[in-house]
Amino acid sequence: MNQTRDGGAPRTAVVIGAGMVGLSTAWFLQERGVDVTVVDRDSVAAGASWGNAGWISPGLSIPLPEPSVLRYGLRSLLDRNAPLYVPIRVDVGLWGFLLRFAAHCTMRAWRRSMQGFIPINSQCLDAYDQLAENDITVPTVDAPITAAFEKRAQAADLLRELRLIRDSGQEIGFAEMTGDELRERMPQVSQRVELAIRLDGQRYVDPGAYTKALGEAVVKRGGTLREGFTVTDIRPDSGAIAVRSTTGESVRGDVVVLAAGSWITGLARKLGVRTRVQAGRGYSFTVPTEQPVPGPLYLPAVRVACTPYQGKLRVAGTMEFRGPDDPLDPGRIRAIIASARPLMEGISWEDRTDEWVGPRPVTPDGLPLIGATKAPGVYVAGGHGMWGLTLGPITGRLLAEQITTGKRPEALAAFDPLR
Repeated sequence: MNQTRDGGAPRTAVVIGAGMVGLSTAWFLQERGVDVTVVDRDSVAAGASWGNAGWISPGLSIPLPEPSVLRYGLRSLLDRNAPLYVPIRVDVGLWGFLLRFAAHCTMRAWRRSMQGFIPINSQCLDAYDQLAENDITVPTVDAPITAAFEKRAQAADLLRELRLIRDSGQEIGFAEMTGDELRERMPQVSQRVELAIRLDGQRYVDPGAYTKALGEAVVKRGGTLREGFTVTDIRPDSGAIAVRSTTGESVRGDVVVLAAGSWITGLARKLGVRTRVQAGRGYSFTVPTEQPVPGPLYLPAVRVACTPYQGKLRVAGTMEFRGPDDPLDPGRIRAIIASARPLMEGISWEDRTDEWVGPRPVTPDGLPLIGATKAPGVYVAGGHGMWGLTLGPITGRLLAEQITTGKRPEALAAFDPLR
C-alpha cells in the first residue's frame, strides 16, 4: 500500500470536506509534516457538524443496524410523525440502500461490526485530549448521558443493548435511577418519568464552535481553507492528484482525502468504493429553560437527544432518509416537540431558535469508510452515521498515520472502503 502515487512520503494533501472528520484529518496530517489544503462545497461545519447533539459518546458508538432498529423502522414506516421517516416515493437508490441496511439488522452482523468499533472507540477520547493539549481551546465537558423513561418497561431495549455492548468487550458504566432521583439533579424532567439510566464516562461539546476552532487551528498552522469549492472530479495530474471544482478551478496534492459526508458517494464510486453513503438527516433547535441544564438527556422512546448549549438547551432528533440538500421540513420540528414535551418541564418550546437540519452520512452496514481507495494516493473518511463527532478526531489521527507511513493501523481494518 503506497502513501502516494510514486510510493514516496506525501508532502502535500487536499482534504475534501470541512466538517469534523475532514478537519481532524487535516490537523493530524499537519502533525506529521504534511502541507494541507481543505476545500468545502459550502463552509466550515456547514453539513452535519454544526447542529448535532454534541455528544462525544464512545459508550454509544455502535453499529446502527440491529434487529430492534428494523422492527422499529417497520412500525414507523407509514407514520409521518415518527422519529424515523422514509418518504414513500420512487427512489431506486434509497430503497436499495434500505434493503441492504435491513439485511444487516441481525445479531450476528451486529456482533461482527461491534468488534470493529471497539478499538477505535477505546482511543477516541485520547484523540480529543491530544487536540486540547495543542491548539483547540473549546472545552469538552465530562458528563454522564442520562436516558429517561416514562415507564420502566420501556428501558428494556436500552438495558439489553448496554449489556450487549459490555459483553462484546467494550467498557461502559451504567446505573439505574428513579425518576425522583433524576429530578433532584435535572429539574427539566417531568413527573411522568419513572426510571432513568445514567451512562458514565461520556462528554459533550458545542459542536459548531469546536469544528470552527479546529478549522481555525488548521489555517493558523499554515493550512489553506477554500470554501465554496464544489468538487466534480479527482484525477492524476503530472505526478500529483488534481481536485477540480464546478467553476474549473483546481488544487493539487500528493494525496487526497475524500471526507465530504453525505456527498461522498458520487465521487467515491469512481474510486472503486461500492458502499453507498445515504443521508440520514437529523433536526435540531435551541430553547430557553427556566433552570440550567446539568448535562445531556436522552429520551430513547421518542429518539430525542437534549444537550446544554450556550446557556440554553439544544434539542435534536429524527432520522429522515431524504436528499442531503432537501429543505428543512417544519413538520419534523413539530413532531420532536410533540414527543418530548410530556417528558420535560420548564422549557420555552415556542421561543425556539436555530432550527436546523443536517445530513448524517449513513452506510448500510453501519461501519464508516476509512482508508485507501483503488486510486493510488486517494483515501476516504466518512460514513460515520451519528458518530462523526465522537469518532472524527481518532479517524483523522489513524488515517493520517496510514497515509504517512503506508501501513494501515489495525484499528481501521473493519472500515476498509473497498469491503
